[in-house]
Amino acid sequence: MFFFSFLIVLACTQPVTKEVIHTENAPKAIGPYSQAVRIGSSLYLSGQLGIDPQTGAFAEGGIEAQARQALINQRAVLKAAGFRLADVVQCQVFITDMNHYPRFNEIYQTFFTETFPARAVVEVSRLPRDGLVEIMMVAVRKQ
Repeated sequence: MFFFSFLIVLACTQPVTKEVIHTENAPKAIGPYSQAVRIGSSLYLSGQLGIDPQTGAFAEGGIEAQARQALINQRAVLKAAGFRLADVVQCQVFITDMNHYPRFNEIYQTFFTETFPARAVVEVSRLPRDGLVEIMMVAVRKQ
């Protein structure tokens, strides 16, 4: 019994490594932050706007286009870390107009067809570069 207790204590005292994730398939950070950080089997993704990583411009077509592009960007970051959209357990969504909520949901549900992650949608007065939507995520992968 002592041996198993020792193994548990040893496992709990091992340092956790933090890995910064970056991909050219998503827009570069527009501030002092990482696209994502992996700690163990968890991935913490910074907010993504609806910016096309190739052009640096917002996707044209209003909330639907920007929401779609933001989700495409997050999918690219997930892939770079070896995760999938199915691994996402939580999303935080910031939109500049709550009237966009129904149209945002139409796009969102095309990306999450399995069990939906926990989610909060918050209206904010303004987003960086005057975007219409920003999406943050947390993903957990089975060990």
